[in-house]
Amino acid sequence: MGLFDKLAGWLGLKKKEVHVLCLGLDNSGKTTIINKLKPSNAQTQDIVPTIGFSIEKFKTSSLSFTVFDMSGQGKYRDLWEHYYKEGQAIIFVIDSSDKLRMVVAKEELDTLLNHPDIKHRRLPILFFANKMDLRDAVSSVKVSQLLSLENIKDKPWHICASDALKGEGLQEGVDWLQGILSVILL
Repeated sequence: MGLFDKLAGWLGLKKKEVHVLCLGLDNSGKTTIINKLKPSNAQTQDIVPTIGFSIEKFKTSSLSFTVFDMSGQGKYRDLWEHYYKEGQAIIFVIDSSDKLRMVVAKEELDTLLNHPDIKHRRLPILFFANKMDLRDAVSSVKVSQLLSLENIKDKPWHICASDALKGEGLQEGVDWLQGILSVILL
């Protein structure tokens, strides 16, 4: 890092880079959410299921996010743990209309929270209760209850109702994440 980069960092002129893991079951809307968070000229029109993972970037007023969009298909979920050490925050996306797989989402969340690379770290977790536009969607309060989020005592967390297709609820979540990360990274 050059002298000007260091000086810009000290003066708060350079955006801090944050590594975020975007996790959740397949078809929960992870890639659509990340796509909506990018500038409109960088957004993809056709979203396809993520195989393995992809890396996306977007910026907010004070942070530069590098997001690891991880596939949620069963055969790829074991790969998540290889990225836990690098993560500074987690976005966990839930399909709020898929009540049958809510139990699976809870199991994956519990496995994540109990992993040695996550368990003793104060990583902020942003939950998106996605697909609120669908008729069968349950409220974010109900999603919170089904996932037992009230039991997460050692990590800051926040849940937002969202509709990734319209971009609703996404800014609220990113604003929370930016705020909490700004405090943690100081």
